[in-house]
Amino acid sequence: MTPLRIAQVGLGAHGRNWAKRVLPDIGEVELVAYVDSDPRSLDILREELKPRPEMVFESLKEAIAATHPQAVLNTTALPGHVPATRTALEAGLHVLVEKPFAPSIGAAQELVDIAARGGLVLMVSQNYRHFPAPRAIASLVRDASLGKLHQVSIDFRRYSTIGPNGRGRHHLEDQPLLVDMSIHHFDLLRMILGSEPERIYCEAWNPKWTGFNGPSTTVASIAFPGVVVSYRGSWISAGPVTPWGGQWSLEFEHGEIFWTNRDDDMTHDKVVIRPRGGKPRSANLRPMARTGPWGTITEFVDAVRSGREPATSGRHNLGTIAFVAAAVESATVHEPVSIYRAGEALPI
Repeated sequence: MTPLRIAQVGLGAHGRNWAKRVLPDIGEVELVAYVDSDPRSLDILREELKPRPEMVFESLKEAIAATHPQAVLNTTALPGHVPATRTALEAGLHVLVEKPFAPSIGAAQELVDIAARGGLVLMVSQNYRHFPAPRAIASLVRDASLGKLHQVSIDFRRYSTIGPNGRGRHHLEDQPLLVDMSIHHFDLLRMILGSEPERIYCEAWNPKWTGFNGPSTTVASIAFPGVVVSYRGSWISAGPVTPWGGQWSLEFEHGEIFWTNRDDDMTHDKVVIRPRGGKPRSANLRPMARTGPWGTITEFVDAVRSGREPATSGRHNLGTIAFVAAAVESATVHEPVSIYRAGEALPI
């Protein structure tokens, strides 16, 4: 089958990681253009990947006109998500965009509407969904073999220091934890619980001694239908480091499910089922051919070819945008906030 022709826009450190590590492994795509408005990023790209000169552009519109891609991979920083995605959609191209795909519900809805009018796939790279553990847990929640779920506890702990080259991108952001990191855990909650959150009370703060501009730690209570979630996250924790996906405990009527990891690779996840009064056992995690961003781009290509809506389409991901927006609002006003109902639960 002919590979899908893709232009990649956004070649900062994260985008170059996609270009170097992920895309070369995906035979279903052909990279036809690299785009970044920053000449320095393109210089680094030329040095590291040595692309053909005719593949490198400072303008997405020029790249589209010259190379005729079928889709765009948007790995820009958040300020570039909406303009680059809009340019691609208005040119009739499918788009896979990094999370969060827009800074607000209004901007996100606008992109969803443009994609719908053009019959185009707009997909968000929520790559934490593309691992065996969260999918197995979602199945266990649906099967209800331990009875009804009523409580979830999530801990995320990291210590992000200022490196030898100074502060990283997330140190400079207004919301380095909730918008840049917690969004992964919030999106997983929507997938695993198979429902939408109703309200959230969130406190987020930043001690004076950190290298962060914005709140680097948070505590939140989140109400889903019939389930209450306790969430604690930190970029500055002195406690034991957790997996990137967080450390989860799900309390059911007849037992608990515990999800953890022995290192930073989510392919090494471990899910333990602890029946009340019974013997703990490890859950069967079904192997996946491609995980993380490799799984994301594979899902995108399949959705484009089949014409189906992916599970993390822009339309469905409106719920995650609303979730994060409510968390930020609650942390700002120091009050519980009801969450705008958006999106529909789609099959995993």
